[in-house]
Amino acid sequence: MSDSEQSVSHSIEPTDRVATLVDDLTAEEKLALVRGAVDPEGNATGYLPGVERLDVPELRLADGPLGVRTEEPATAFPASLALASTFDPALARRQGEAMGAEAKARDQDVLLGPGLNLIRVPHCGRTFEYYSEDPILTGAFAGAAVAGIQSAGVVATPKHYVANNQETRRASVSAAVDERVLRELYLPGFHDAVDAGARSLMTAYNRVNGTYMSEQRHLLGDVLKGEWGFEGFVVSDWFGTESAQRAANGGLDVEMPGVSLEEQFASMGMDPSAVADEMDPEIAEGMPDIGAGGHFADDLLDAVAAGDVPEARLDDMVARVLTAIEWAGLLDDRRDSGTDDELADEPEHRDLARTIATRGTVLLKNEGALPLDDDASVAVVGPNVDEAILGGGGSSETTPFDETSPVESITARADGDVAVAHGLAPVESVSMFDGMLGGDDAASEADEEPDPEIDAAVAAASEADAAVVFVRDAATEAADRDTIALPGEQDELVERVAAANDHTVVVLNTSGPVALPWREDVAAVASQWYPGQSHGESIAAVLYGDADPGGRLPVTFAPEDAYPADTAEQFPGVDDVAEYSEGLLVGYRHFDATDAEPTYPFGHGHSYASFAYEDLAVDGETVSVTVSNESERAGREVVQAYVDAPDAPDDLERPPRELAAFEAVAIEAGETVTVELTLDDRALGRYDAADGWTIDDGRFTVAVGRSSRDLRLSADIER
Repeated sequence: MSDSEQSVSHSIEPTDRVATLVDDLTAEEKLALVRGAVDPEGNATGYLPGVERLDVPELRLADGPLGVRTEEPATAFPASLALASTFDPALARRQGEAMGAEAKARDQDVLLGPGLNLIRVPHCGRTFEYYSEDPILTGAFAGAAVAGIQSAGVVATPKHYVANNQETRRASVSAAVDERVLRELYLPGFHDAVDAGARSLMTAYNRVNGTYMSEQRHLLGDVLKGEWGFEGFVVSDWFGTESAQRAANGGLDVEMPGVSLEEQFASMGMDPSAVADEMDPEIAEGMPDIGAGGHFADDLLDAVAAGDVPEARLDDMVARVLTAIEWAGLLDDRRDSGTDDELADEPEHRDLARTIATRGTVLLKNEGALPLDDDASVAVVGPNVDEAILGGGGSSETTPFDETSPVESITARADGDVAVAHGLAPVESVSMFDGMLGGDDAASEADEEPDPEIDAAVAAASEADAAVVFVRDAATEAADRDTIALPGEQDELVERVAAANDHTVVVLNTSGPVALPWREDVAAVASQWYPGQSHGESIAAVLYGDADPGGRLPVTFAPEDAYPADTAEQFPGVDDVAEYSEGLLVGYRHFDATDAEPTYPFGHGHSYASFAYEDLAVDGETVSVTVSNESERAGREVVQAYVDAPDAPDDLERPPRELAAFEAVAIEAGETVTVELTLDDRALGRYDAADGWTIDDGRFTVAVGRSSRDLRLSADIER
């Protein structure tokens, strides 16, 4: 069977209404539904103009992993990494509902999110947009986010399918990864999103095993549309299409943006010449060809006429888009024109953003320094303490209606004196867009020169009961971090403040794991990632004990040279090939398999309460354990179950243990609760090239505890 013949083997069966529309469309009208165009309102990331003759409405697509990104404000939620740190998918569902409602308030029909790429290397510039290094955790949040977004009648678009695990040369690099590793690590999050009913999905820029993802017939056709039964439409990342014929036959349904970047700029009233002739070099390495956005417009109908793309394939592409439009109710109810600030700025959404930022705060270390006493004098130190760290750069950037800074909220909360000392010049946020416009040093992160203000910060710290030092990095789409060290002289700032005050607390506002060379010298460390618009309120609540730091690490903290994929061949790759030779040993799996010691393990995080585990039982698929709060205050615990599987046949590699299930629970002081977890087949199984998902016979050990390295109880089961 030829590629073109195979391309129609996974067509959907549309409703009668959609089938009739497809039959009534002209070729040009069909094209208008599968290639992007300029939004006449200038307020959408992507736009399909619809077909006025047949009352098929236009479709607007908005960036949306961390908030609805249009020309107008929206709730700026914390980084996805912070959301995943809650280990509470119900919060992802609620965030999805909020973003879906705000998308509707902004006249948007499709939300481009959530981001589901597994965190393979800590250097990835978009780590903050993704959930975890673990597929079970990623999948739980993926399904919840999709369900939440679509509950509002807005199409969710999980992205970037698949193996977009780096930004360096992302538009050309090929991930050399075998089928089993794809199935067990990199695909499950997308599978869970499809199971949750996702109506769209975005392809990645990169290649997988030599083939561009927008042309990947095996992964788009056989797996996504065939095995998983995906009935939505597959959309390219912007400028991520290389060939109309290969993409259409490979399974791509919609090309975006359909026009050049210059045309988009002109539509928004911007000077097209603002697109820099020479981009920032680091950003340029991560960019596709922004001058080539219209392969479908130029070539698709000719390919259909020549028989290189079957007409049935074009009809299926159109049917998938129309099916999503019908599902959203847009064939019956024309949207109200214009946008609504009141609906986009709900108090409940502000409260939710604050809750996620609070519960996503991970207390990595605490030697009695936290919570702070209400009447303690505090030195608030850090180059960016006057601003909220909203997020990283790129398509996830969101402008909020309002925001709170650490200084503002700590000053409002404290009863004691508060002194403010920056210590260093601000670490400037970086953005892919700055680099596209030729901004100076768009991908640089901080001035490397020492700052004399450090002396003032040390003096303030020495006179206070406690010092709280806020440090940050600056990450962006289209560029990876050169190092996981904090930029500039922030390490020196921490070291000198810690030497001046034994009660020094460090708050990390970072895109992912960072090096902590001073961790033994400080009294407490909290990771808050990029906390979004409620930065100040949320961290003040944690610092003063108004809220329990409910977060647990969804990624491993380790020395830079201890991570897997640490050779040039693995990351960022050689000759545009990144070898995924670490196989299944990504994140905590690597550290457990090699007995390497992480700085802080996956799942780690302290509470202000203390918990005891008892009475582990396994009955079929159900794991139950009794957890008691032995402290005098309420707290949040994350119960984690890991499975150690029997040896696989033929010496197939299996990690020593893998996360199988988890549950975040609030437990009152002195309360005892029974927590039940479910072990599904995927948690116990492995992927076999011949037999698919397989559960080996033998003894499985189920261990339950507080992190991947703090397992309190275990039990064996036979399968």
